[in-house]
Amino acid sequence: MEIKAPFDQHRSTVLPEWIDYNGHMNVAYYVLAFDHATDAFLDYIGLDQDYRSKTGGSTFAVESFVTYQREVTEGAPLRFTTQLLACDAKRLRFFHRMFHATEGYLAATSEWLILHVDLNARRVSPMPTAVQERLAAIMEQHCILEIPDEAGRAVHGLDLMR
Repeated sequence: MEIKAPFDQHRSTVLPEWIDYNGHMNVAYYVLAFDHATDAFLDYIGLDQDYRSKTGGSTFAVESFVTYQREVTEGAPLRFTTQLLACDAKRLRFFHRMFHATEGYLAATSEWLILHVDLNARRVSPMPTAVQERLAAIMEQHCILEIPDEAGRAVHGLDLMR
């Protein structure tokens, strides 16, 4: 398996139905676009549809955080990168960046925490050894990358509530 640091395979385009009344991509569709990037990364590590069908194992998102850096408009080509930040037998923490694919600017980021789940028991369970080994190999390459400034962030503005 070729390991890219960061993972850089998912591409998309801003669809007309993703545009809001401000003339740019609506916040809900950023999450959808990042969810598609998540699926591409999960396919890459072996947690794909075939895996789900054969094993009854899947993943559940338990936390995500989006930062909006710069707007994108209808028809904009998008490129996504994914950096694995941490993992163990049951959890993955990774970070996506969404770029305008031709202009190159960072449009948004999203950090995710997902759990591996046995769908039959509806409980968190360890990933198969082969997937854990792939993740360890990816982590070895991705740990060289700088931790993104946006990683581990919380919503700011608590001072506005006082």
